[in-house]
Amino acid sequence: MGPIERVAVIGAGNMGSGIAQKSAQEGFSVQMVDKEEGFVKRGMETINGFLNEAIQRRIFSENKVERIISNISLGIGVDSIRKDTDLVIEAVFEDIDVKSSVLNDLAASCNHETIIATNTSSLSVEDLASLSDRPDRFIGLHFFYHPAKNRLVEIIPSSSTSSETIQSVTQYCGAMGKVVILCKDRPGFVVNRFFVPWLNEACRLLDEGLGTPAEIDNVAKDCFEIGMGPFELMNLTGPSIALHSTDYLASQLQVDRYKGADSLRRLVEEGIQWDLAGVSGELSYKNKKEIENRLLGVVLCISSQIVEEEICAMEDVDRGAKVGLRWPMGPFEIANNLGVDVAYGIASDYAALAGFESPVILSERGSEPFEFKLIDLEVASGVASLTFNRPEAMNALNEQVITQLTDIWKGLEEDPSVHTAILRGSGKAFVAGADIKFFVDKIEDDKIDDIREFTERGHDILNAIESSRINTIAVMSGLALGGGLELAMCCNHRIGVEGKTMLRFPETGIGIYPGLGGTQRSVMIAGVECARYSIIAGNWLDSNLAFSMGYLTDVVGYSGLEKAISNIVCGKVDHPNHKYQPRNPEDKLIKQILETFGDGWQNRLMDPASGLGPFEERQSKFIVRNAPVSIKMASELIDIANQSREDPAVGLQSELDGLDTIFSTKDALTGLRGVLSGKRVQFSGE
Repeated sequence: MGPIERVAVIGAGNMGSGIAQKSAQEGFSVQMVDKEEGFVKRGMETINGFLNEAIQRRIFSENKVERIISNISLGIGVDSIRKDTDLVIEAVFEDIDVKSSVLNDLAASCNHETIIATNTSSLSVEDLASLSDRPDRFIGLHFFYHPAKNRLVEIIPSSSTSSETIQSVTQYCGAMGKVVILCKDRPGFVVNRFFVPWLNEACRLLDEGLGTPAEIDNVAKDCFEIGMGPFELMNLTGPSIALHSTDYLASQLQVDRYKGADSLRRLVEEGIQWDLAGVSGELSYKNKKEIENRLLGVVLCISSQIVEEEICAMEDVDRGAKVGLRWPMGPFEIANNLGVDVAYGIASDYAALAGFESPVILSERGSEPFEFKLIDLEVASGVASLTFNRPEAMNALNEQVITQLTDIWKGLEEDPSVHTAILRGSGKAFVAGADIKFFVDKIEDDKIDDIREFTERGHDILNAIESSRINTIAVMSGLALGGGLELAMCCNHRIGVEGKTMLRFPETGIGIYPGLGGTQRSVMIAGVECARYSIIAGNWLDSNLAFSMGYLTDVVGYSGLEKAISNIVCGKVDHPNHKYQPRNPEDKLIKQILETFGDGWQNRLMDPASGLGPFEERQSKFIVRNAPVSIKMASELIDIANQSREDPAVGLQSELDGLDTIFSTKDALTGLRGVLSGKRVQFSGE
């Protein structure tokens, strides 16, 4: 089974058009199909509306939008589906009879090799698979609204879905930058299993007179640290959807507690929305606490059931809440924040109300907090696959990630059967640098020694990867920033994806310098001039420029990614050694970089009044807005890398030696705070 390249989406409504739009944005050839011409035209109008808005907000250029639209074709009726389609996604109305009719028609219209996926938020994938003529090539997908914006997707295999189908669909979702939760086929799957009862519990609280919709929303927003409460969310997505979903869960799981609350049922019958106009009065402490505990209890209790039923891991439950619902913390992080023993008490009280068993996963830990696996590891046939799985934080490196990576790597080194390690990132990024909040907290607490210790540990594991007997491959199919790029440079092979991979050292623009070997290995790989262009000016590098410099050892289309990895694993590709010069010095842009950032670059670029050409002027503007101390120290470290070629350890130690100085500057704290706030800052040079 080859990679998915051609996709058809059946249904041109909000979900179908959104799936088609996102697929086209990521370079797939997409056919959007519905039963009437008016439906597909309306779906295309919806897509055009979103894309025009993206142009106005400067998210996409007009040329980019033209390319996206050119990837979409329209079809009337399922018999119009192209025979070479790799994946058909059925995204019609959430009704078993409607979906079964479509699946019956697809059996006659599709090539037997085509994978068929049903986009469903609630229906049994097992039941739908039994209606398909290709149960091994049938799978469930649950895209979250809006599919072009929400990064979460739940993948639900049936008992007959082949591993090849799971792999192909997972790769397709990965190509779109989606965060994937692979879960068992149980009612509500993962997120809706706890989210829908949470909405209904809010309505029950209203029925019991514990607060108005506005008051309950306010308590929920404070308790969960979210922007919208349950009633406002229902108004946004439609109260009828909430009622349908909660009644479905009640019937499928045979839980009376989930039956739609009386107030919700009346609201839907009347065809109106919740009245959120103001707060009627100050809630009593007793009522506020009851609301908090009930809303927390339903989430904590049901999330525990999800893990106990082995629908997915607790990390995926939290991931679903943070990515799919945009909550700042997932249920098990909330439990840690409350104290696991306190969380158990709250969950047990809700379990008693609902007639459930008390959650074992909470009771067995006592007061010990949960520990989360942030790197997924699979080993097969001597190949270890490591996936950094913090997509809500762009897989940023923190203390826990460094510790887990160190422990994993030690285990791989001790296993003589492991000959290759593949490093990937979940979602849109490979690894987007280090955790900025960690740096800010340590500076504010006057604990810069902790930053040095963290960085030293980072140096140790990166050095271990670089010097390992294991052949290493960094799959950089998205963003790689700062520490993520530094990690990748330690690998033998660094594969980028055309049109998706973007690299950058942003450090001098936030008041610091690359401290995990970046100032040294960039010189080793691409030469001193390219290192200055990348680090001092902080330029973005697309896949082609990064390949010409040497940061990437290969660039492929997404459909060719697995083949490129396979060739390396099979020993068909030798990894290049450090060259201290760009791979392609004859490239037009590389020539400009070599000329601009050669000897005397500081005199030319740091004096804007010196009469510069267009390229030099642009680079000068980049540099002068960065932190002066960062520029000075990074420049010195780059020079050390160039001068100590016989002993690279000299420069690596120099990076560590400068940490106390750089993190003690006012500019470092200003710049790092600016990242957290999303605001551009001005540096004082102090």
